[in-house]
Amino acid sequence: MTTELRRLRNYIDGEFRDAADGRTTEVVNPATGEAYATAPLSGAADVDAAVAAAEAAFPTWRDATPGTRQQAILKIADALEARADEFLAVECENCGKPLELTRQEELPMMLDQIRFFAGAARMLDGKAAGEYMEGLTSFVRREPIGVCAQVAPWNYPAMMAVWKFAPALAAGNTVVLKPSDTTPASTVFLAEVMGAILPKGVFNVVCGDRDTGRLLVEHRTPAMASITGSVRAGMEVAASGAKDLKRVHLELGGKAPCVVFDDADIPAAVEGIRDGGFFNAGQDCTAATRVLVQEGVHDEFVQALAKAAAEVKTGDLSDEDCFYGPLNNPTHLEKVAGFIDRLPAHAKVEAGGERVGDRGYFYAPTVVSGLKQDDEIIQNEVFGPVITVQKFTDEAQAVQWANDVEYALASSVWTTDHGTAMRMSRVLDFGCVWINTHIPLVAEMPHGGFKKSGYGKDLSMYGLEDYTRVKHVMTAL
Repeated sequence: MTTELRRLRNYIDGEFRDAADGRTTEVVNPATGEAYATAPLSGAADVDAAVAAAEAAFPTWRDATPGTRQQAILKIADALEARADEFLAVECENCGKPLELTRQEELPMMLDQIRFFAGAARMLDGKAAGEYMEGLTSFVRREPIGVCAQVAPWNYPAMMAVWKFAPALAAGNTVVLKPSDTTPASTVFLAEVMGAILPKGVFNVVCGDRDTGRLLVEHRTPAMASITGSVRAGMEVAASGAKDLKRVHLELGGKAPCVVFDDADIPAAVEGIRDGGFFNAGQDCTAATRVLVQEGVHDEFVQALAKAAAEVKTGDLSDEDCFYGPLNNPTHLEKVAGFIDRLPAHAKVEAGGERVGDRGYFYAPTVVSGLKQDDEIIQNEVFGPVITVQKFTDEAQAVQWANDVEYALASSVWTTDHGTAMRMSRVLDFGCVWINTHIPLVAEMPHGGFKKSGYGKDLSMYGLEDYTRVKHVMTAL
């Protein structure tokens, strides 16, 4: 018996459409490895249509009052909350996420972030007007940029869509958003919710692959391209944006160090790092993947973390205690497993290190010790449920090793000494430093990194400002 696949469609200018040339691609549930839907494989005609719709809608949305935009965005949050069960079913099939964990940990954050940006729409400010030259008054306007081309990733497809569209719409821009080709379903669902609230053309979705994304970010009309993805993809977007001086917003990879000092609360550090490392199968650019432990507590910590990892459940999404789901696709499963297969002789797998089951793309919670700073698994992003542990001697060595990677997104420090915590927060070269915790995010605080983790901020008023431009107005008295 053949099960009919669900049909996902683009959302352009207020209506759902197939790709202009009719091409589609299958969408697979990573928990089963089986296709459950088809999605458009959009080409140039589809991207052109979506961008044209956003361009036509921009003047009206730009000129809407901040209060009007706020009310519309608040209605989006309310509508999504009202359809929470539908949304969760779609997102969990989309990604293979555990249902109740997604209900508790992701949906509330998404709703809060949408509502934060709804309020932020009315809070843009600038310098006070003043006479900086005799007989002339100056003031500053903050204005929306225009059409924004946005590309979201597959690890948190719905939440990352929120991080993209919410500040852009709040600031008065219009949007064309491309979800990942492996996880388009929840973004199409969001389009259905938002389409009943926003004027047509303000929010558009084009599904497709890497080529579709390239067509979108290279299109001449958008004034800004925003992407969450790999370093390679970010470099390509930055290069293409330079051709027509398009503004670019990049949130890329991470390799977060967790520095555990001898005086740390070891049970709390183990619990926090375990949860921060394995949540969402480690498919998180801020994941607690690279632990540096001072020599006095190293052996105790490794033993405790390995024990804690062995207790983490995955593989059976019907189990209420299942902590994380599968990796996104078979290629990514092979990549994650490859890091373990290629470990040097001096490394030791303390827990995990193997695939779980033969259905779907599950990988065991894994802890590896005995590693050196130049090892591949230390320097490169695994993006899976793998935590590495290194032993350091003193604070100077911890700082050197922590900063000695190409990524600079997030980090954490575990200590009971206030001075140590403050010194480390100053010298760690990362966009976020957590102290005695790892991975919490709040809408009011910025998220974004340095170096090859990209530039630009998500969340917070800094995120909203990234979707605006500044104009100086001067008038003679």
